[in-house]
Amino acid sequence: MNLFPASEQSRPFGDCDSLADSREPVLMSLHAVYYDLIWADERTHEFRRQFLSGRPVRWYVYLNAPVARLGPVIDLGPAVVDTPQRIAAIAERACVGNGASVLEYVRDLERAFAIPIERVSEYPGVSIAELKAELGVFHPPQGYVKLRNHPELLGVCESVTAESPVREMTVRGR
Repeated sequence: MNLFPASEQSRPFGDCDSLADSREPVLMSLHAVYYDLIWADERTHEFRRQFLSGRPVRWYVYLNAPVARLGPVIDLGPAVVDTPQRIAAIAERACVGNGASVLEYVRDLERAFAIPIERVSEYPGVSIAELKAELGVFHPPQGYVKLRNHPELLGVCESVTAESPVREMTVRGR
């Protein structure tokens, strides 16, 4: 059983009926090197080819192998949705030299997403083995997964935040 059908991972946002000021909970994977850049204050935005628009998001982060752990939680502001050139310009302002790689990543799109990182909290979290034991099956998502569509997984993600964070920081955009 695949908890994350490919069609759902990239389905456009639009069916949430909660309050406008609440954060949409999502699960996305991230490579540890990019996560470390956030803590080093060298990454203030997440750049994606597809994402939600129009509201803030609570991102439950699954750190890819070799870390293979669910533990960080990142609060994201509403995405900036614009042309690849304008998204690359945001990347360049945030970190000189980053604009070219972001443009290469999104150049074939009509629109791309620059999502401001607002706050990061790191929790002890759970390993992929623990996720599989708890859920029966777990495959790290290739895109994003709207957790309200997966209550059991949302419960596991929320339980991670029941413990005290190991570290926290507010990210200041550039």
